[in-house]
Amino acid sequence: MAAQKKPAVAVATDSNSGITQAQGAKHGIGVIPMPFLIDGKEYFEDVSITREEFFRKLEEGADVQTSQPSPESVTTLWDTLLQDHEEVVYIPMSGALSNSVQTALMLSESYGGRVQVVDNHRISCTQKQSVLQAVKLAREGFRAGEIKDFLLEHALDASIYIAVDTLKYLKKGGRVTAAGAALGTILNIKPVLQIQGEKLDAFAKVRGMKLAQAKMLEAVKHDMEDRFAGEEVLIKGAYTCDEKSLAQWKKALSSAFPKHKISLDPLALSISCHIGAGSMAVVCMKAEPAADGIGFEL
Repeated sequence: MAAQKKPAVAVATDSNSGITQAQGAKHGIGVIPMPFLIDGKEYFEDVSITREEFFRKLEEGADVQTSQPSPESVTTLWDTLLQDHEEVVYIPMSGALSNSVQTALMLSESYGGRVQVVDNHRISCTQKQSVLQAVKLAREGFRAGEIKDFLLEHALDASIYIAVDTLKYLKKGGRVTAAGAALGTILNIKPVLQIQGEKLDAFAKVRGMKLAQAKMLEAVKHDMEDRFAGEEVLIKGAYTCDEKSLAQWKKALSSAFPKHKISLDPLALSISCHIGAGSMAVVCMKAEPAADGIGFEL
């Protein structure tokens, strides 16, 4: 049997999409491992540090900071992909959350249009969905510019709501004051954050994680009735919490949305740096036709 011809367009992303190195290698998706500084030492997600190690260091009080890929690591991946493909579509995390998009755009200028950088304002589950859409379109013969246009057109067709268990990291990032964090801890305040295509913003504050979960489910139902009225949507859970809490969260999601197949992904470590462990999230996004029938799941 003849080998399947490779698409003319290669698809690449970063590890904030939740796509692992192993998954990328298996399905022909280039994945840049995101770097982190932990107590001043550089680590690379899914290469030199695991999620378990990352959260253990957080628990031990390590100073954790996000970073962006080196220009060399990005261009090396592109150059490798261009050896077997005519073009590359590169889908990094949202430019509203990192400067890595601007760096990639600058680097792509020297590739004569063969590399298309897409800032479609997504991260984690929503970013992964964009990658799957791009792979599907590439297999169907669409060119890099056409794929970029499609992803930009549908960039804002997604919502992420995140319930944060601790105020420690929001305080560290300057999103709440020290006094506010102390009072919130005493009162068991759980912030609910949102990502609507731009930065990580406040959405609500409630007492206890149970009410925070209810607030997120209510927000998704509102999106389905308003923003995505009449549209098919995908509902996914995301988390930095433990297995017991995760099982409870999936049960709550399945109960709230019984007609939907619920899958759960770990939240990207770039988000985890800012919210810590114990968080739960829900993602609601329009189910674009281009992502259907991809032939594999990630």
